[in-house]
Amino acid sequence: MKKTFVFNPPGKHPERPLEAIKHELRRYLRRENRRELPEGVDYWDFDCRMGESPETAEEIRPAEIIKRVDAAARSGQSAFYIEILSKPVTRAPKKEDPAGED
Repeated sequence: MKKTFVFNPPGKHPERPLEAIKHELRRYLRRENRRELPEGVDYWDFDCRMGESPETAEEIRPAEIIKRVDAAARSGQSAFYIEILSKPVTRAPKKEDPAGED
């Protein structure tokens, strides 16, 4: 997903677009997590970027998305750009702890 969201579209109550944006982002993340995993992959991870425009977007963690949207709305921004790209990830095998064995 690469999209620019507007906080104050004409003819809408100011609180409704904010809630609709957060709902759309959560729904997208849930939908991506439900996708079937390729063979040999453990889970989906996300590369996220957010900013006022695609050029000024900085990397963020997926857990920070909603917090950043709220902060952008409070700061008075009229719009923001968000990029969420999913990628398959395989967990690294656990290392054996030789000190824990007797």
